[in-house]
Amino acid sequence: MVVDLTSKIIYFFYLRTFFTFMRVKIITSGKKERNRLSLLLFIIISFFIFVFITFLPNKEQHSIEIEEDPKPQVSPSPPPLIEQKNIIRRGVTLTDILAPHDLSPAEIHKLREEVKPVYDLAKIKAGHEIRIISTQDGRVASVEYDIDDANYLLIRKNEEIYAAEIKKIPFEYRAEMIWGIIEDNLTFAVERENEGNLLALDFAELFGWDIDFHTDPRKGDTFKILFEKKYLDGKFVGYRNILAAEYSSQDKTYQAFRFTYPDTEESDYFDPEGKSLRKEFRKSPIKFGRITSRYSRRRLHPIRKVYRPHYGVDYAAPIGTKVQATADGTVTFRGWNGASGRMIRIRHKNEYETIYLHLRSYARGIRKGIKVQSGQVIGYVGSSGESTGPHLDYRIRYRGKFINPLTRKFKPVEPLRVEFLEDFKEEVEYYYLCFEAPPLIFSSLCSSMIP
Repeated sequence: MVVDLTSKIIYFFYLRTFFTFMRVKIITSGKKERNRLSLLLFIIISFFIFVFITFLPNKEQHSIEIEEDPKPQVSPSPPPLIEQKNIIRRGVTLTDILAPHDLSPAEIHKLREEVKPVYDLAKIKAGHEIRIISTQDGRVASVEYDIDDANYLLIRKNEEIYAAEIKKIPFEYRAEMIWGIIEDNLTFAVERENEGNLLALDFAELFGWDIDFHTDPRKGDTFKILFEKKYLDGKFVGYRNILAAEYSSQDKTYQAFRFTYPDTEESDYFDPEGKSLRKEFRKSPIKFGRITSRYSRRRLHPIRKVYRPHYGVDYAAPIGTKVQATADGTVTFRGWNGASGRMIRIRHKNEYETIYLHLRSYARGIRKGIKVQSGQVIGYVGSSGESTGPHLDYRIRYRGKFINPLTRKFKPVEPLRVEFLEDFKEEVEYYYLCFEAPPLIFSSLCSSMIP
């Protein structure tokens, strides 16, 4: 019960009068009323307790009413957009893709012309993805087209104008490492580490100037690969770059480290001393296969049954296997050549020439006079001409004479530029730490250390 100040004063004077009266009464009564002494003492004590409680400073409680803000009016969210994904088929045009979305030929032409300064939609390619984002009533809100593995074209309609921009695909890259032992071949060894054969192909190509993965690997060889995996919306979508790699065979260890020049942003692979891994020629024209016949001065011809020189190396591989140029050069012949079947001849620097026999077909654009690069696909394994089965007969001539492709030692190309050698070696130290890190702590230790 809360008592205000006025009530306290009234109570005080009332009790004072009461106790004065009681005091007089007790005195006049004398000893006869000693039995009331206890009651008087009880009342006096009660009085002081009352005064003490009553006259203490009292914090008045105020009821504070908080005026609540009215709840904001939440406008209903717009209905979700509809995304339709299409993989462009051969022969399909932009008109074929957009016509089902109620865009007239005139509107599609307008779209193409307004987007052309950013990207020519006449160049859309089969196999690429295009996404049409529409409203619930079927109106096209935007169009996205994957130009390549890293970029996509975004088209939006702003009022009556189509605006376009090229954007980076928002990939996430994660550095990972695998260690492996060769028991049969490189592909199976990589797959045992729960990675795909595309990583094995990239690894084989990286050391393709020094190691022929058809013949050189031995059981017990070991490898390490530090590489980047590519994710989109949390899902693995492919591999990016091998950052560092090592292959150990018997007493020989090969190492490769990726370095990107800061001024040109061009990348290449070098050994720990900065020497380029690339040589004048790759060890093999196909990435994986089986050697069935080697270079020989005297070999029994499988069809003619006579002994004659075999100036090439035969690689058995399934029909359609890609054949790559083993060095930069210029195509000097592409066509049928009797017993050699479909053949390609390429002229290289320093008076070298390579020849590719028994092809099924040629890669698009390969013709006489065209320049090709090392590793570029030029044709496909077949069994044309005098052949007992699908294979590639690969030959090299130097100054007009055939040489053994498996034993020839080729020179490396330009080393790492001297002004960046110290930067490169600092990065190599990072990679060495990752190579030595136990698998359980690699992800936490090395992912943040990648330059």
